[in-house]
Amino acid sequence: MKPGGTATAAEAALALGDEVSRFTRLIHAWKLRAREDNGGGDRLLLARLVNYGPRRATDLAAETLLDLSTVSRQVRSLVDRGLVERTPDPEDRRGTLLSASEAGVLAFQHYRDLRNQRLARLLEAWTAEDRYELVRLFGRLNDDFAENHHELFGGTLGATAPTASAAARQGEPK
Repeated sequence: MKPGGTATAAEAALALGDEVSRFTRLIHAWKLRAREDNGGGDRLLLARLVNYGPRRATDLAAETLLDLSTVSRQVRSLVDRGLVERTPDPEDRRGTLLSASEAGVLAFQHYRDLRNQRLARLLEAWTAEDRYELVRLFGRLNDDFAENHHELFGGTLGATAPTASAAARQGEPK
């Protein structure tokens, strides 16, 4: 990267690749710790159900980039613990829709609050402008990854709703 805050796409890719690798390792360590705190496998599926409404297990698998057998096993556990409810799909009575129960919504909110408290502690020393730019640029990177996933990596990426940062950037040049 060049002094003065500029970089070519290749220079930025090299530096970003290193930072993404480091970030991935740190997140992996955080996720391992979260699993020890119980509920690690619940968070992702509950988040989809709470934020985006009832889903079929196949849709949850596609949206979370998880294998259907993994999702089915986790859903079974969520149902057994009263965090997720199954109802017949009104469009196809042979299918089942999954939705978060009241207890599931509360569990999701608890997990989200803990995550947000930990992230807020990390960001306390940052300036308000730096925090804003981090969220804006990280959202943009995620949106670009999602839009270009097939071209970059092959396969499909499950449908994801635009982030709040994506909605705020409408009309912003790429």
